[in-house]
Amino acid sequence: MSTNKVWLSHYPEYIAKELLIPAKSIPEMFNEAVESFSSHYCLSFFGRKKTYKEVHTAVTSLASALQLNGIQKGDRVAIMLPNCPQYVISFYGILTVGGIVTQVNPMSVERELKDLLNDSGAETIIVLNSLYPTVKSIMDETKLQNIIVVSFTESQENYDSGISFEKFLQSGGPDVKDVNVNCEEDVAILQYTGGTTGRSKGVMLTHRNLYANILQQKEFFKGAFDQGRERVLSIIPFFHVYGMTVCINLSVFMGNEMIILPRFEVQEVLNTIKSEQPTLFPGVPTMYVALINHPDSEKYGIDTMKICNSGSAPMPVELMKQFENKTGAMILEGYGLSEASPTTHCNPAFAVRKPGTVGIPYPSTDSKIVDLANGVDEVPVGEIGELIIKGPQVMKGYWNLPEETANTIKDGWLYTGDIASVDEDGYVTILDRKKDMIIASGFNIYPREIEEVIYEHPLVKEAVVIGVPDNYRGETVKAVIVLKDGMNVSSVEMIEYCKSNLAAYKVPRMIEFRNELPKTNVGKILRRAIRETENPIHQR
Repeated sequence: MSTNKVWLSHYPEYIAKELLIPAKSIPEMFNEAVESFSSHYCLSFFGRKKTYKEVHTAVTSLASALQLNGIQKGDRVAIMLPNCPQYVISFYGILTVGGIVTQVNPMSVERELKDLLNDSGAETIIVLNSLYPTVKSIMDETKLQNIIVVSFTESQENYDSGISFEKFLQSGGPDVKDVNVNCEEDVAILQYTGGTTGRSKGVMLTHRNLYANILQQKEFFKGAFDQGRERVLSIIPFFHVYGMTVCINLSVFMGNEMIILPRFEVQEVLNTIKSEQPTLFPGVPTMYVALINHPDSEKYGIDTMKICNSGSAPMPVELMKQFENKTGAMILEGYGLSEASPTTHCNPAFAVRKPGTVGIPYPSTDSKIVDLANGVDEVPVGEIGELIIKGPQVMKGYWNLPEETANTIKDGWLYTGDIASVDEDGYVTILDRKKDMIIASGFNIYPREIEEVIYEHPLVKEAVVIGVPDNYRGETVKAVIVLKDGMNVSSVEMIEYCKSNLAAYKVPRMIEFRNELPKTNVGKILRRAIRETENPIHQR
């Protein structure tokens, strides 16, 4: 346990510091929400809406059809879909029969998909029709037996190795055999990590892990959200652990309406905000960048949003200021990772918000910063170390990887691999991933600190900092920058700007200008991809 849980002094009396996590499965949580909010809208997809009762009927049909096709407790069923109503129906349908939802990035190429399916052992996949050829092409190299194909049109497509989602639903009925779920032990989700350190690992999240994180978020935001009355702009991909928890599970638990978009396209998002008037927007920094830089964003009623959560990647403070000035919304930056279901920290709505930090731990969550060398000794306030976490949301382990699990969870503590510091009030600042740290001439350099400075330059739209090999210094600092449309600045000017704002050893020696930066499906800038491709798209 951390030596001093100073952050708890910020908790008001009405927010519990510790939570009792009932033995409740995710399907039980879903069914309770249906009972309480049966006539409320659950899903909205391009103007087409479904109530909680209608979604429940579809979930039951899917669960029945899965059982009729031999799906049993513990079987892995993959979902390879963009955000859509069928995703939510599939998610709860699989869990209802005791299956393990195996989340698949729809952008996966054949090799990635084959590796994931073989690692998980999934025999059934629910996939978008445009991705069906990819799945079919690797079917014989996996254990796949059932392919269920989702189409957004009414077309009568035939799939020689699969069945349409609608036909599959129709094959089910109103009855589902009871499944006895052990909430603490039984895995609900296989959440594959991005594989930034090599092989992608399947994070095992139990029903208790997921339910705990829902209760932690509900408690932490008590008084900020109105149960049954919020409309959640759901653009963060559902296959991503952040989207799954915040957009699907928390929305259902609270009886809120998911306003679903399958991708982030700024004009489509603004049109949706204007027509649907969402109140909550879980996003990532690149989404906020796009909205800030749209010339007419204020004309679309973006001030209907009262709280915006930012996660998945650090939010530059300057961007936060710009977005809040433009919208009036409050951005609460938080922190999480797949291995923690995912959220562990957030800036509170009930206390001082510290831009640039990820806030304080959730209820029933302990965290501390430990020495980078020995991983045990807690470092003093303000000093840098590795963030480690303990709580009921911490994963069961990695799928079929006991050694990796033992290296990541030690004495109940989850070693995050993130370099961080904590201030005297218990607010945590994430500096970088351990592997992203740059060591130049013996100095430890944290890319995020340099990026924060570059983002403050009025002509900069996006930036990322990497270390590149240097025969003399070991590594040298390079900044890759996207300027705002129509703007121009030279490398020399940018380096001079950095010199006036950073210690000499932190100043980038190399500047590269690009038209865009590579990003994940979630919108996180791919630092690794930039390291691997040293070819400038556009050099000034």
